[in-house]
This record gives sequence, C-alpha cells and structure tokens, in this order.
Amino acid sequence: MVVHTSKNTVIRRYSPDSVRFDDAKVATLDQIKPGDQLRARGEKSEDGSQLQAEEIVAGTFRNIAGTVISTDPANDTVTLKDLATKKPVTIRISSDSQLRQLPEMMAQRLAMRLKGGVTPVAGNPSTGERPNSAGAPGGPPRGGFGGPGQGERRGTADLQQILSRMPVVSISDLKKDEAVMVVATEGSASSEPTAITLLTGVEPILSASPNDNRATMLLSPWSLGGGEPEGSQQ
Repeated sequence: MVVHTSKNTVIRRYSPDSVRFDDAKVATLDQIKPGDQLRARGEKSEDGSQLQAEEIVAGTFRNIAGTVISTDPANDTVTLKDLATKKPVTIRISSDSQLRQLPEMMAQRLAMRLKGGVTPVAGNPSTGERPNSAGAPGGPPRGGFGGPGQGERRGTADLQQILSRMPVVSISDLKKDEAVMVVATEGSASSEPTAITLLTGVEPILSASPNDNRATMLLSPWSLGGGEPEGSQQ
C-alpha cells in the first residue's frame, strides 16, 4: 500500500524509551525508516492500494525471543539470552509493561499454525468487542489507528483482548533458562529497551519456529495497540 501525506497530515513517532502513546513526539516524514511499524488513518482508495493519511504514527520496536539469564526485581530488569544473536540483552520492565503467561493449549495451537505456515488469528471476529478507551498498552486510544490489514486488524484487536485476560506474571516469577518472547522499545545509548509485552509459556512456539522470526512477530502488531478503528484506515 502507498500512503500519501499532505501538509495537513499529523505525523508522530514513538519515543525510543517509552511504551506510551502519549509520549510519542511530533515527527517528520524523513524520520520514518525501513523496518518501522507504521499505522495511518485516512481515506483509502477503492482498490485498497493507496491511502490519503490524516494521521500517522510510526516507531522502531524490537522483537526478541530468548531465555532468562537473570532477573533484578529491585531495578525492574530482566536479562535474556537473545536466541537470534546469542548475546545477552537487558530489558527494563515499567508500570506500562504487560507480563503475561501464555496458556499451554493456546501455545500449542499457535505452534501448530506456525508449522503450517499460517499466521495465527485468535478470538472471535463476530464479537464486536473492543478494548477500553485507553487502548492497548503502548497504543493509541480506541478509534485511533488501524492495523496492518482489514482482517489482521480485527484479529490483532481480538488477540490483544485475549492477552489482557491471560494470567499476570511478575519479574520474580521468571525462572532461569525459561523461554520468553518480548516486544520492546528500541532503547537508546543511555537506557535499555523497555518491554511492551513479555510472554512466558512460549516453548512450543519457539520449538515450532526456532530460526524464523514469525514467532516473535506474532506480538509485533500489538506494540502500536488500539482497537478496531472507525472509518477507512490502514
């Protein structure tokens, strides 16, 4: 899809150190980089190939699959061994971070879909449910920005609702060598990446896709959050 902007298009960029949409800063088009996640609101062409954007929000996020090396509850950090780079990475946990345990049955279902090459879409698209007006953690309010595609947008909203109902875990619950999947902020030279979502119970998923980033990309759309938008969006 080609997203067109005008002098009236509002562009914002997520802060490298914050998961909060409220901390996103006004930005310019040249600050958007290849590999960024981007959402836009505006009028879509009839064939769906173009969108005239009224608003855009973009950001760089890290998708990490790893195993726990150590935890530091006093400083709200978790150090992982990144399975892709084989190097340690320290993740900061904030009050906005979601730490959840993925139920074994759901992990097995997602693993089976990964093996079959299908991107999982959870939830019931016919429910019409939406998150509350605050939107997903790290995301814009309800009615803010759409997802990567029409069907996927509905699916990610449902998946976010399911995530919010999963058992909550804390830093002290994490065990050495436990497998986790994390979506985090980019971080900066002066601060560690901050977790947006951290999932435990993901061993079946990572076993099904050990060398494939589709596993961590399951979480990726949630980092820009928000429910199913109103109007023509992408």
